[in-house]
Amino acid sequence: MTGLVVSLTGFNGAFPVKANFTADQGVTALFGHSGAGKTTLLKMISGTLRPASGRIAIGDHVLFDKEKSIFLPPEKRRIGYVFQDARLFPNMSVARNLTYARWAGKRWGADKRRASRSFDDIVQLLGLENLLTRKPTHLSGGERQRVAIGRALLSDPALLLLDEPLSSLDRMRRQEILPYLEMLRDESGVPIVYVSHEIDEVARLADTLVLLAGGNVVASGPVAKVFPLIDNQGDGSGVLLEGQVTDYDAAYQIATIDLNGTAFQITDQGVEKGMRLRLRIRERDVSIARNKPEGLSIRNILPVKITAINDESGSFARLTLSYAGQQMGARLTRKSVADLSLQAGDDVYAMVKAVSVDRTALR
Repeated sequence: MTGLVVSLTGFNGAFPVKANFTADQGVTALFGHSGAGKTTLLKMISGTLRPASGRIAIGDHVLFDKEKSIFLPPEKRRIGYVFQDARLFPNMSVARNLTYARWAGKRWGADKRRASRSFDDIVQLLGLENLLTRKPTHLSGGERQRVAIGRALLSDPALLLLDEPLSSLDRMRRQEILPYLEMLRDESGVPIVYVSHEIDEVARLADTLVLLAGGNVVASGPVAKVFPLIDNQGDGSGVLLEGQVTDYDAAYQIATIDLNGTAFQITDQGVEKGMRLRLRIRERDVSIARNKPEGLSIRNILPVKITAINDESGSFARLTLSYAGQQMGARLTRKSVADLSLQAGDDVYAMVKAVSVDRTALR
């Protein structure tokens, strides 16, 4: 089996949904604000809501095909589902919750083929070794979600659906579980569809991004290409740039990344030469200078070209910049644009603090 193919129309009550996208290995994020249709689409993929038309397949395993009158029930779809709340069995230990998944997987034939991952592999992957004898009531929210993910993986799914799995957690617990989700993406070998309305999660986890609005897919594709299209209440989601670490100064914990032949620096403790990183540069963290400045603490002074200026958002203007063969953005006051006489086509300098950049490691 390979990736997920979705081409459908349907309704959740009177709410219409129309989607057309593919999800290969890694994480495909479904992103949109509340009411965009993310969970409705997940229900159609999982089989708890029937589409009106179209087709859903995981490789050659057809889940729904209107023309061929195919509609597999949820238990026949080989899909692992992790909800916003863990939904563990409260009377069972962590070990029993996990082993229950193996029994459940037999319903779709997991016993007739070799399971892709062993019990011990999943326990180690998700760091559950010291939790196996505990009941769910004695676990933190992040620990419960890790157990829920393990249970879904141990049913030997062909596809994993995660419906805002971090939404019920506070910031500390989210930061605790995100590294496990990265390992899950990189090591499980199972395609993952990840529903979220948190831009930070998308930037860190997603390989493919599907944007939803009003029940429609408005854009889909590689995350670095689609990410700048996210509307973050006028503040801009920023841009994702990918490159390789070429140098690391351990004394000052400064990493230098090659971005299409241009050096870019960030502060980091956990990188090594040769690593590939994804950098998120927010529009609000980019400043503009007409001439190359000197004597600044800012480590990244980048020659860029202004390709567009949008000044329709009240007191602010959004600049689209061309840099290292990619686009990035800057959010300035309209007064600054006027004072500097900035226009599309101008060659200027963009300044980005090394400490303002978020990064995630790539496979």
